[in-house]
Amino acid sequence: QVRLVESGGGLVQPGGSLRLSCTASGIIFSNADMGWYRRAPGKQRELVAVISSENNPNYADSMKGRFTISRDNAKSAVYLQMNSLRPEDTAVYECNARPWSSRTSLRRPLGNYWGQGTQVTVSS
Repeated sequence: QVRLVESGGGLVQPGGSLRLSCTASGIIFSNADMGWYRRAPGKQRELVAVISSENNPNYADSMKGRFTISRDNAKSAVYLQMNSLRPEDTAVYECNARPWSSRTSLRRPLGNYWGQGTQVTVSS
């Protein structure tokens, strides 16, 4: 079965940093687009950052310059380095995997999977 396991959340002061990790199993990781999303209290889930199977990252506007997404295919892991954290960054951060049948232009989606999330709290 597909499993996405996040770690690295916690309590941090405004302006601080945190590094989240997500380890995937049950998929061909190198064929998967990976992403981080977050759900703040009382709000809908929103995109934080995604990184394609070709290692091309994209970020939501409010995260640009502060957050960095990266991946390590050898470890089947995706990371989110968060710097200059703000109280409004407080949320449950969820790992997402969208595996494809291949890395070609004729690829087809195989699924869309989510981890259980890790809590990030930014507070003084």
